[in-house]
Amino acid sequence: MLNKKLLKSPKFLIGLSVFVTLIVIGAQIPFSPANSVEKQTENPHHDAGHETKNMASQQSANPPVENLNPAKGAEIGSSFEAFLSPHQEPDEEVNTPELTPKEFKSTAPSLARKDRKSRGHGSLRFSKDLSKAYVDVKLENVDPEQVVMFHIHCGKPDMLGPIIADFGVQGSFKQHFKHGLFSLQLSNEDINKTAHSGHSIVSAFTSGCPVVPDQPIFGKVKTLAGMEHIARRSELYFNLHTKGQTFYGDIRGQLHPVKN
Repeated sequence: MLNKKLLKSPKFLIGLSVFVTLIVIGAQIPFSPANSVEKQTENPHHDAGHETKNMASQQSANPPVENLNPAKGAEIGSSFEAFLSPHQEPDEEVNTPELTPKEFKSTAPSLARKDRKSRGHGSLRFSKDLSKAYVDVKLENVDPEQVVMFHIHCGKPDMLGPIIADFGVQGSFKQHFKHGLFSLQLSNEDINKTAHSGHSIVSAFTSGCPVVPDQPIFGKVKTLAGMEHIARRSELYFNLHTKGQTFYGDIRGQLHPVKN
């Protein structure tokens, strides 16, 4: 039992009044822990929902590409062609520089460009994945027995450029020429064989094309992808060399992209 004096004490009565007042005020304010947490996290939930909607709208605006097929990489992609003639050779064989190494000098009588009837039509095609390249050249008025070298060079018209594909590294020319048609397949291995086929000082500089034109310090082209990149600039050309036209070549043809 509480002391009667304590119940009548002013301090007790004041304290009791304050306590009762706080209880009444608290009863009038609704409180929910769940509501409190939800209010505190309202903005993050709202932002996440907004981002989800944005992602969904982007996906609907940019649907994924259908029918992707890696096997299509084996199909033919870029194609290039050239029409070979004596008139694309930059000079006459009689003007071969005196200091030219013996292996690059003619061993048979030479004919002027205007007197030669040889000609050809060449094609260079790359697979889409750039793993293979296909060479086909139709020749006319050319004796296969007179052919000593056949290459694809890097260079613009009127230039004597280095060799990027030496068809001699694949064997005898006689096995490739059939009824005037020359056909074979190239790979990265053939490009690398050509780049490292030079044994003399001169041939070391003429074998393999620089990755960056006029900057051999960056190395030589090692892949068909690099070769195709040069072809897109129209800076590849066929050159067929014969016993009578060994230094400059008998017929030459600049390769240009085929417009589909």
